[in-house]
Amino acid sequence: MSSPKIILLDDDAALRQALTFSLEIEGYEVEAFETSEELITRPDAEAACLVFDYRLDKLNGLDVLETLRGRGVAAPAILITSNPKPEVRARAARLQAAVVEKPLLGDLLVARLREIVPA
Repeated sequence: MSSPKIILLDDDAALRQALTFSLEIEGYEVEAFETSEELITRPDAEAACLVFDYRLDKLNGLDVLETLRGRGVAAPAILITSNPKPEVRARAARLQAAVVEKPLLGDLLVARLREIVPA
């Protein structure tokens, strides 16, 4: 039986590595990306869940998610960000993305991920 695949997009190398490690320990397969361009230029972005940071290089995480939604990617999504403004929360809701706030204390992200996609 294969592990659920998580696509992770975060331009902070240390956080990307830490989250990849943490999620793999929890039983997920993780495909991590550093830039929005790396991800949106792929022909396939199918996964059990998408986990995107809000603040990225050229596009923000919601711009990337909107692009993927436009291509028919319907996977559940989690947006990680600090102090999201109401308009960010509203746009995330429209794009069907849960919001998990930074700092990612304890297993907050993993707990939310388990609700969406059990490992």
